[in-house]
Amino acid sequence: MPSTAGTEAEPGPRAQSGPSATSGTATDTGSVTATGVTTRGTVARGAGLVVAAGALLFLALASVWFGSKGIPLLQTWDLLWHSDGSDAAVVIHEYRIPRTILAVLVGASLGLAGALMQALTRNPLADPGLLGITMGASTGVALALTYLGITTVLGYVWLAFAGAAVASVVVYALGSAGSRSATPERLVVAGAAVTAVLFAVNSGLMLTAPDAFEEFRRWQVGSLSGRYYDVLLPVLPFMAVGIVAALLLMRPLNALAMGDDLGRALGAHPDRIRIAGAVAITLLCGAATAAVGPIGFVGLAVPHVARFLAGPDQRWVLPYSLVLAPTLLVGADLVGRVIAPPAEIQVGIVTAVVGVPVFLALCRKRKLAAL
Repeated sequence: MPSTAGTEAEPGPRAQSGPSATSGTATDTGSVTATGVTTRGTVARGAGLVVAAGALLFLALASVWFGSKGIPLLQTWDLLWHSDGSDAAVVIHEYRIPRTILAVLVGASLGLAGALMQALTRNPLADPGLLGITMGASTGVALALTYLGITTVLGYVWLAFAGAAVASVVVYALGSAGSRSATPERLVVAGAAVTAVLFAVNSGLMLTAPDAFEEFRRWQVGSLSGRYYDVLLPVLPFMAVGIVAALLLMRPLNALAMGDDLGRALGAHPDRIRIAGAVAITLLCGAATAAVGPIGFVGLAVPHVARFLAGPDQRWVLPYSLVLAPTLLVGADLVGRVIAPPAEIQVGIVTAVVGVPVFLALCRKRKLAAL
């Protein structure tokens, strides 16, 4: 009997341990599966970013090759590395290379500025013009043309940048006036008010100085024509600092997306993040707009494409915007240069004509990604 009881009692513990072991195995399997999915997603996003960078490099090389002056491909490649002082070498090194570099930097600046603005304001329709920065740059150019008689790009690029900086400071001061902090809603309202006032100022200046209107119109449409090293070098430091500052905000922006209270609980500082973001947007958008004029659509649409490809994680949205926006701008500039030689169509027009239908198709296929 003792022997029998002992034998019958033995299955009990093993029966109890069975479900536990099964549960543990299921949990481990689920963890491994989730880790595998996350790894595959990371690899896919990384591969997509590499492909986008390859497309940008290809278009940049094509931008150096194509133009109103036909230069054979092999000659272009040779002159790219070994300038011989010929007319073709001058065209490549003095005109096409700086123009391509400026297009890449302006596109990257506008893409990052748009992504930052949409993340900070949690507004999917935000673009670099929402906080009055673009209109501030326009006012600087209008003042330079009407009162100072400055008609060169290098002359009014500094006033355009100063106007963008002043407008951003005014918007933030209005958005943070009173006892409350500068919330996204208050910043958007302040930006709309400043934009409306500056638009009226610009219109009045152009009406009182008809001679300056033609030059202002050429700048207002957004163009890379005539922008070479003399324009690239002055704005390069501002763009570089703005790009670095924007990329450093990737993780803080993810914390801010959960709300101010939860963000603080995670160790984030919402006010500091917004101030740093506003400074980065001013540097990026101000320098880009000052250099080539206001170019619409890029800062609005590219972050949506980035979220469509990589999801809402800002650690991927910002790098994708950094690569996709210059890809769009360099491609648009290339199309504008070769579509009707020897004349060219300004890049601001091409981005709107080519990009808007793509953006509308994206909106119809899928709702705008949540922020």
